[in-house]
Amino acid sequence: METGSSIFPQSGMQQPLEQQPLGSGAGRAPDDDDDGGGGKGSMDGNAVSGNPYAGLVSRLRAAWLSGKTRPIEYRAAQLEALGRFLHEKKQDILDATALDMGKPPFEAEFSEILLCKNELHETLNNLSHWMKDEQVDRNLATQLDSAFIRRDPYGVVLIIGSWNYPIHLFLVPLIGAIAAGNCAIIKPSEMTKNTETLVGEVLPSYLDTDCFAVVTAGVQETTRLLENKFDYVFFTGSPSVGRIVMTAAAKHLTPVTLELGGKNPCYVSDTCDVQNVARRVAWGRFFNAGQTCIAPDYVLCSLEMQEKLMPALREAITEFYGPNPQESPDFGRMVGDKHFQRVQALLRSGRVAIGGQTDEKERYIAPTVLVDVQHSDPIMQEEIFGPILPIVVVASVDEAIDFINSLEWPLAVYAFSSDDKVVKQVLERTSSGGFCGNDTLMHVTLTSLPFGGIGSSGLGMYHGKFTFETFSHHRGCLHRGMGREAINSLRYPPYSRQKLGIVRAASEVKRKGACILL
Repeated sequence: METGSSIFPQSGMQQPLEQQPLGSGAGRAPDDDDDGGGGKGSMDGNAVSGNPYAGLVSRLRAAWLSGKTRPIEYRAAQLEALGRFLHEKKQDILDATALDMGKPPFEAEFSEILLCKNELHETLNNLSHWMKDEQVDRNLATQLDSAFIRRDPYGVVLIIGSWNYPIHLFLVPLIGAIAAGNCAIIKPSEMTKNTETLVGEVLPSYLDTDCFAVVTAGVQETTRLLENKFDYVFFTGSPSVGRIVMTAAAKHLTPVTLELGGKNPCYVSDTCDVQNVARRVAWGRFFNAGQTCIAPDYVLCSLEMQEKLMPALREAITEFYGPNPQESPDFGRMVGDKHFQRVQALLRSGRVAIGGQTDEKERYIAPTVLVDVQHSDPIMQEEIFGPILPIVVVASVDEAIDFINSLEWPLAVYAFSSDDKVVKQVLERTSSGGFCGNDTLMHVTLTSLPFGGIGSSGLGMYHGKFTFETFSHHRGCLHRGMGREAINSLRYPPYSRQKLGIVRAASEVKRKGACILL
C-alpha cells in the first residue's frame, strides 16, 4: 500500500509521514521533561533521554503495568467507544475524506465505516471466547496437570496508519490492540490532513487517555517517536519505509507487522464472461481512484482476450462514471501533487487505449487503460497506486504464471476463468499475501480471512481474530501440583537406565502409524 509522503524517501507504496505539528493524547504535545510516571520505561531504557515522546511512552507503560487494560470489561468498554466514534462522527469522516482526496461518500462509508464496524462487531461478539486459555494436549507425565496457552497483551504498541484509507488502516489494528489488552499510540497519516486533524482532536475524547494517545507528526517527529521502545509496532506503508521501521524496531528487539504492497497481477483466461470480468476489474482498479494496496495492478491475458476486453472495459467505465468521469461524483482524486505527477508520468508507458485525460489543478487522472505495455516499461517497475490499468499480453496461463513469479511476491493475485481448474492452477503455482478468484478486492471484506503480505509485500497478518492474535503474545503455560514427588523423582539424579526407560515411556510422543514414501 502506498502512503505517499514521507518519513523517509518516497517510494511506490504507502508511506506514512509528512511535516505536521506535534500532538499527543487530546492534541497535547508531550513536554520534554515529562517523565510519565516511571514504571518499566524508566528502568529499562524505554524512555529515550531527551526524546520528546519518552514521557508519553512511559506514561502509557505505567498505565499498562497497572493492569488497567486487562479485564474484559475494560476492553469491551473501549471497543464500544470506538463504535460510538464511528457512529457519531460518521458525517465528519465522510466530509474529511472528501476534502482530502475527493473520496465518494459511498466508497468512504463502505471502506472507512462499514468494514471497520464489521471488525468491531466481530471482535465484540467473540472477545470472551478469544481471551480464554487454550487447553493443549499433555503427555503421560503431565496428565494430572494443566497445560494451556494464554494470550497476553504485549504492552505499549505503536500503530502507524496510511493515507489511502486514513480511518480504516489505523482503526482496524487498534481494534485488535485494544481487544488484546494493550495500550496504544496511534499515528495517523499526515498526508490526509483533514482526517488527521479529526482523529487527533476527536478520537481521544472517546478513549481512555491514560492508555491511548494520538500523535500527529511529520518526518522528524515520527523518526524521534520510533526511537522509543515499543512492545509491538504495526506499520502500513511501503517496503522501503517498512525496512526503516523494522530497523528502528530491531534496536529494541520489538516485533513488527508490516502491511506493505506490490504489483498485484490479474490473469484473465480466454474462457470467461468478458462483461463480468470488465466490471469487476474496473471496480477494483478504479475504486478510490486506484489508491488501494490490493487493487489489480496489471492484467495478463492473450491478445484475443485483450481485443474482447477493451470494449467491455470502455463500457464498464462509462457505466460507472458516465461519459466524462471528471464530472462524476463517484470518482476520486489523487491525494497530493507529488502523487499526481508520479502517476501522470506513468501514462507514457505503452499506449493509451482508454482515458488518459488529466487535470493537474484538480489532481484528476481519468480511468485509463494502457495496451502495448512491455515488461521493461516504467509502469511495470513500481506499484501504480492510481487509476491506470496496463494490459500485458501473454500466450498462455503458463506464461502468465511465469511472469507473475518473475516479480516480487504481491499482496494479492487475481485470476478470472470459467474453468475452475485454471483458477486453481494460478492459485497453486503462485505466492501472494491473498488470493481472489473471479473477482477483485472482495476477499478483504471477510473478517474470517487473514489479511497480510508475504516477502516484500508484508510481514504478519490481521483482520478479525487474526488482529487479536497479532497483538497477543502466545504464552505457553504448565501448572503442576505440589505433590506426587515420587513420580517426579524419576527424572532426578542419580540417573539410571531404568529411570530413563520410565521417563521415556511417560514423555515420548509416538508416531501414529508408519508411512514410507519411496
